[in-house]
Amino acid sequence: MSKYLSDFKAYKLNLFGGFFYLFNVCSDVDCLILLQKSNAMKFMTLFLVTMLSGLMYGYAQLMPIDYKDGEQKLSGFGSKPQNELKDKPGVLILPAWMGIDEHSKESASELAKLGYYTFVADIYGVDNRPKSTAEAGKNAGFYKKNYADYQKRIQLALDQLVKLGANPDKIVVMGYCFGGTGALEAARGNLRVQGAVSFHGGLGKDATRATNKINPKVLVLHGADDPYVPKTEVDAFQAEMKSSGADWQMVFYANAVHAFTHKDAGSDNSKGAAYNELADKRSWIAFKDFLKEVL
Repeated sequence: MSKYLSDFKAYKLNLFGGFFYLFNVCSDVDCLILLQKSNAMKFMTLFLVTMLSGLMYGYAQLMPIDYKDGEQKLSGFGSKPQNELKDKPGVLILPAWMGIDEHSKESASELAKLGYYTFVADIYGVDNRPKSTAEAGKNAGFYKKNYADYQKRIQLALDQLVKLGANPDKIVVMGYCFGGTGALEAARGNLRVQGAVSFHGGLGKDATRATNKINPKVLVLHGADDPYVPKTEVDAFQAEMKSSGADWQMVFYANAVHAFTHKDAGSDNSKGAAYNELADKRSWIAFKDFLKEVL
């Protein structure tokens, strides 16, 4: 029986989250009694319960975190990896124009599984989250025009990521759509990040703004057929990157329009925004390679 008990303990320690938590509260005697008295059905029931506990434990790792910009209340989501990478790297995620959504939270969870500390930023504030695309356009437009305010909100979110445990010298900021614009603004403002990644984000900046040296490395993952980013904007962005002396990359994905990583965007390219599974997968691989390079 001692051999089975030993094997059982080893097995329970190899399981994630809920398994470890549930069985950790049991004594050796409890585990022994369980093995002696439980029939197959009872053990299977326990197995399913503990698996569910593990899933709930994993989800709970994405924690709501409240913070402030002056009197404005902000509330983002943070996650600590169960198996952190060397040097404790972190990724700040900037959501699309509707604010914090499932897509940004899913990205945070996936990155945490890879060993990164993650934080999903709240740019608008708890009382200012858009209820429609019209409101989203108005809110996003404000921060695109008032880029210093956008950079400030990004910096406040970076501070929260560091508080979670991320190494301040090992952080990349990434964003989707409006958030992709924010990632580029973090690079333009030379915030303390090693890299900035834009997924189908806007590229433009006011022509009256000076072009300064950009220190963070830049990766732009872009739909080749994105109607919301005209060729003139692409050309101006590339000229800016060259003038700024940035270490930059820009990858175009065939048959991809705006929002190509958003599964809820539909599949009709003629609408200007649509999901593209191949571009989604390829861009995520490119993003992970970039993380390994700069962090």
